[in-house]
Amino acid sequence: MLVSRTPGGRTRTRTIAAVGLATLVASSLAGCGSGRTGDGGDGGGLLAGTTDKIFSLDPVAAYDNGSLVAETQFYQYVLNFAPGDATPKPDAAEKCEFTTPTVYSCTMKPGLKFANGNPLTAKSVKFSFDRMVKINDPNGPASLLGNLEKTDAPDDRTVNFTLKVANDQTFPAILPTQAGPIVDEKVYSPDKVMADEDVVKNKGYSGPYTIASYDKNKLVEYKANPDYNGILGTPKTKTVSTKYYATTDNMKLDLQNGSLDVAYRSLTPTDIESLRGDSKVTVHEGPGGELRYIVFNMNTMPGGTPEQKLAVRKALASTVDRAALAKNIYKNTYTPAYSSVPQGVPGATEPFKDIYGADPSKDKAAKFLADAGVATPVELNLQYNPDHYGSSSSEEYASIKSQLEASGLFRVNLQSTEWVSYQRERARDSYPLYHFGWFPDFPDPDNYLTPFFGPNNFLQSHFENPGVTAQLIAQITERDKTKRMEILKNVQQDLAQNHLPIVPLLSGKQIAVSGKNVQGVEQTLDASFKFRYTVLSK
Repeated sequence: MLVSRTPGGRTRTRTIAAVGLATLVASSLAGCGSGRTGDGGDGGGLLAGTTDKIFSLDPVAAYDNGSLVAETQFYQYVLNFAPGDATPKPDAAEKCEFTTPTVYSCTMKPGLKFANGNPLTAKSVKFSFDRMVKINDPNGPASLLGNLEKTDAPDDRTVNFTLKVANDQTFPAILPTQAGPIVDEKVYSPDKVMADEDVVKNKGYSGPYTIASYDKNKLVEYKANPDYNGILGTPKTKTVSTKYYATTDNMKLDLQNGSLDVAYRSLTPTDIESLRGDSKVTVHEGPGGELRYIVFNMNTMPGGTPEQKLAVRKALASTVDRAALAKNIYKNTYTPAYSSVPQGVPGATEPFKDIYGADPSKDKAAKFLADAGVATPVELNLQYNPDHYGSSSSEEYASIKSQLEASGLFRVNLQSTEWVSYQRERARDSYPLYHFGWFPDFPDPDNYLTPFFGPNNFLQSHFENPGVTAQLIAQITERDKTKRMEILKNVQQDLAQNHLPIVPLLSGKQIAVSGKNVQGVEQTLDASFKFRYTVLSK
C-alpha cells in the first residue's frame, strides 16, 4: 500500500490500498509529558513510545501504522505471524487449508472467548469479515479482501472463505492483516464504525492484551489477557503502556534519560545516528519492507518512441547512486533496493543490480541512450512530495537531481507538491516522473507486484503488459512453492530487463530503540511489520 493510509493514516495516509489479485483478475472478468504513568508502579510495567497516531480502534476504519500497532496487541486473527516468522500460522484457528481451489476452510479452536466473556466462534469470524466488506469504510482495509466472494460458518467450529479466483496463494497472508481482526458480533454493529470509547468499554476482542485505560494518542495502557489462546502466547510483561509524542525530540530525550523503555516509529535518521553512540540505549534493526521508488508515466515521460522511453528509464536506473542515498541521507536506516520486491521478502531477487550494476555507470547509461537515438542531456521533470514520506525527502531528491546532472546525460527540473494535491495531480498525468513510497500489507512478494504492475494498477502510470499480467496470475495461483518462486524470479527479471515501470531506490529497515535492560525487541522486528508487545520484557 501507499506509504499512507488515510486522513491520518499510518501517520499516515494510506487511502490507496493494494489492488491485489482481485483487481488484476477483475479487469479480465470485467507529546505529552515525560516520564512514566499508568500501572507500571510495581516495577513490572513497560513503557513504549511512538509518534504514530491511532486513527481508529475499529478494524473496519483502521488502515494505518498507528492503529496497526494497537490492533496487534488486543485483537486476535484467524491466522497470525509468530515473532520472526513470515509464514501465517493458526492463531484463533486450529488449522486452515484449501478444501477446493476456491474454498479456504479453517477449523476454529474450541472454547475461545472474547475479553468480555462472550464466546468466539466461527460465526464471529463470519460476522467480522462480512462486516469489513459491508461497511467498506473509505479509511479502512476492506480492499484487501477483493478476492473474497463470501464467508460462511456452517457450524461453530468451521469457517469457509469462498474466493472469486482459484488457488490464491496470497489469501492466507491476508488473514493476519488489518482486514482480519476478529470482533464480537454481540457488541459490534454490523453496519457502523464503533467509536474508540465503545471498543474499550465493550471489550469485544480476544488478543493477548486488553485495554486497561485509553487516552487517545496520549497514553494507552494494556494488561495481559488471561483468556488469550493463540500463537503469540502469554505476554512476557503483564502491563505495557504506549505514550504518544508530537515530535521525536521529547521521545529521544525520554529514551536517553531512562523514562521510556522502547521507541518504535519514527525517529529521524539523525536521531538514530546519534542514539547509536549512546551507551544507555540499543538501536535495533529489522527488515521493514518499506520501498521508495520513482514512477514513470509511460505516456508523458521523455522519449519520442517506446524504445526511447525505455532507454531513458534504463539510463536513469544505471545513473542513480542508491548506496550514496542510503548512507548520506538516511544514515543507513535504508538499504539500496534492486527490485520492487525488497530483500528479506520471500522470493526477492536483485535484477537491477545484475543488469544495471550495484554502482552507477555513466558508460552504461550513455550507451542505452545512444543506441536508442536519444539526444542528451535528457530533460526530466521530476516531482516529489516533501511532507508525506518524511522530512528527508527534500534532501533525497536534491541528491538524486545532483547525481543525474553530474553524469551530463540529464537536466532535471525538480519540483515538489504537498500531499493532497500530489495525489490528485499524479493521477491526472501531471507528473512525467514522480516519487512514491510503499509499506507492505502482508509479507508476500505479490504485494509488491500486482498492485504496481497488474492491469488498472494503483500507480495509474499507463503500464500494462499481457506477458507480465500472465506471469502475475501464474505466481498467485501456483500452489507449488518452488515453482511459484521461479515464476516470481522470472517476472522480476522481466520487469527490470524489459519494462522498468518504476526504478526502485531504497528499502527501509524497521528501527526500534530501547533501554539496555529491555529484551525481545529483535524478535518482533520481522517481515510481518507487526510490533508485538508480547515478547518485550526487562
